[in-house]
Amino acid sequence: MSVADRDPDINRRARFTHLDSVKVQEVRRQRHGDRIASIRDQWMEFSPAYLSLYCQWDPGVIVRSHGHYSDHVMFVIDGDMMCGDRYCPAGTHIAVDKGQAMGPFIAGPNGTRLIEVMMGDPRSFPGDNDAYLALMEERGVVQLPDPPIDMPPWLNDMRDN
Repeated sequence: MSVADRDPDINRRARFTHLDSVKVQEVRRQRHGDRIASIRDQWMEFSPAYLSLYCQWDPGVIVRSHGHYSDHVMFVIDGDMMCGDRYCPAGTHIAVDKGQAMGPFIAGPNGTRLIEVMMGDPRSFPGDNDAYLALMEERGVVQLPDPPIDMPPWLNDMRDN
């Protein structure tokens, strides 16, 4: 006897979402010479308990070192990136405990695609901002204002570039 035979409602309690049905939100934007590079998120499920998202980073995007007010898991599914001095090719799993900072991140030449899950408040706090600004200047990258995003009503947007 299968599980479904014993409990015919087993899969009715699960929530299934397909990427094609989820809004793309540009969450960060930078100027890299004559082109604009950005980070785009698709929030698959967003609740006070956790945020599960699919994320695309354009080539060369730089993300400052930062931490989150939650445990955070990242999985590189395509492309590659650097996290500090650590090379993270496709297949890399990164786990960071609540309140710990990591980075900076630099997307590889073909960009980066990630699956991320944050268990709790997903908002971030900056790490070493001076090092981030120096890296941006060294690479000739200009941080542009954060695009507006649709936050859930129970959570305030704390992004500040």
